[in-house]
Amino acid sequence: MVIVLDNAESILDPQGTDAQEIYAVVEELSRFNNIWICITSRISTTPPGCKHLDIPTLSMDAASDTFYQIYDSDTRSNVINGILEQLDFHPLSITLFATVAHQNKWNTNRLIREWAQRRTSVLQTRHNKSLAATIELSLASPLFQELGPDARGLLEVVAFFPQGVDEKNLDWLFPTIPNRTDAFDTFCVLSLTYRSGGFVTMLAPLRDHLSPKDPKTSPLLCATKEHYFTRISVKINPNDPNFGATRWITSEDINTEHLLDVFTTIDMNSDDVWNACANFMVYLYWHKQRPTILKPKIEGLPDDHRFKPECLFTLSLVFGSVGNHAERKRVLSQALNLWRERGSDHQVAETLMMLSEANRLIGLYKEGIQRGKEALEIYERLGDTGRQADCWIKLAWLFRADEQLDAAEEAAFRAIALLPEQGEQHRVSQSHLVLGGIYRTKGETEKAIHHNEVVIGIASSFNWLNQLFWAHYNLARLFRDQGKFDDAQTHIEHAKSHTADNTYYLGHATEVQAAILYKQRRLEEARSEVLRAVDLYGKLGAATDMENCRKILRDIEEQLDTPVTSGQSGFNCELL
Repeated sequence: MVIVLDNAESILDPQGTDAQEIYAVVEELSRFNNIWICITSRISTTPPGCKHLDIPTLSMDAASDTFYQIYDSDTRSNVINGILEQLDFHPLSITLFATVAHQNKWNTNRLIREWAQRRTSVLQTRHNKSLAATIELSLASPLFQELGPDARGLLEVVAFFPQGVDEKNLDWLFPTIPNRTDAFDTFCVLSLTYRSGGFVTMLAPLRDHLSPKDPKTSPLLCATKEHYFTRISVKINPNDPNFGATRWITSEDINTEHLLDVFTTIDMNSDDVWNACANFMVYLYWHKQRPTILKPKIEGLPDDHRFKPECLFTLSLVFGSVGNHAERKRVLSQALNLWRERGSDHQVAETLMMLSEANRLIGLYKEGIQRGKEALEIYERLGDTGRQADCWIKLAWLFRADEQLDAAEEAAFRAIALLPEQGEQHRVSQSHLVLGGIYRTKGETEKAIHHNEVVIGIASSFNWLNQLFWAHYNLARLFRDQGKFDDAQTHIEHAKSHTADNTYYLGHATEVQAAILYKQRRLEEARSEVLRAVDLYGKLGAATDMENCRKILRDIEEQLDTPVTSGQSGFNCELL
């Protein structure tokens, strides 16, 4: 005998009426060898002895087959497949979506238009079956109601954030809710949420239904926003022992960005929102180097907006961190004009200093030196020795690039002379990094190795991944030049271990890997690596670095005498 308890969430709710008696009956029946009990339920709590199976979402093919069998059409559309993907391949949502379309006799264009306008509210059949009713039934259960008045607000927060809520962060996100951990466990029991990669999240259809339509009217979401803004207001100083604590952004960057994307739209005049936006760029620069969707929001601000120059400046840091130095220079130039209009010497000097570096990285050395000297003059007038040291470091890099090696060496040592023995280790480390580069260019290999090893010694104490990356990267190049390929390979592996998922850094490491293979005459392998580097740089728009790869590729192709076609490589030949 097979007994099926279908949609049994109501009778199996542990807090429901007669729940214990029902559990006892099911448990008793399950003892008979000739009886099989099959239970379907949104609630994951089952009587003892029952084997629990999670029903996964559908595959793309299964979702498409399900939809078109109900919709009754032989003509398939990629746009419809895109909607099925937006529904997270959720079986009930797909069934409802197809049923609504079939009952209303909508053609594909009408169906796409209805979805674009109404989203999950379209999932309502003429037989009064709907996704909303199913969700609300779960919310009406005794198990959910027992959680109290904050439960729905918590679900709204989970629904609002693309990543959901990190379980490690419940204490700082929801400090006023005493039963927060139990609540999130119950959401999973009710199948309203699920756990993925340490986050509690939910399927897209549920998220669309439960996410607050006006975020400003959700008290708990607004409180959560303030907790995010408070955390991101901590100024990053790599010399601070708490520097590592700011790396929380690496797992929360998508949520933070979404929060800012929404509130810069609905609360555009809020200083707190734009201050948080500027801080977020700095966090990305240090800990999660990647492009940001906030770029058009920042550039679209009126020139007289209080936070526009600051947000442009911090946006330039993001561009620089992914190697897009032309864009970096463009937004820095806008910021410089706005700061000059406002008469802010410190911000003018800081922007000039960053412009000097951007010019170096796109090959405009003379202009970069001029900008660096302008910044230095202002900082000397202001008496800011730390920033003077920064200027000398950037001028040292520029002089080296312009082949003024003695001037570069002098600038680097002038930076060190301005710095105290303690408390400025990051700037000291930067000074040694540029000295390593200067001595490599001069051909003084031992000195170059020494200064890069000094950087590793300092940076290791603070776990400065960027400094560690560049020091190992430079040592890999030094040993490659000497023909010590095993040592070069060791350091490039160390460099890769410090990329922290940074695509730009990985592109550099891959480029050096290609150069090491090229020096060893392993040309096919070198070509494969350099094409990988081009792919990585291409994703970021790092044009200057792509040009460097192109030079390596041309050398390899000349010797292989087998030009790469766009079909073979997957890249545009003109781009290569």
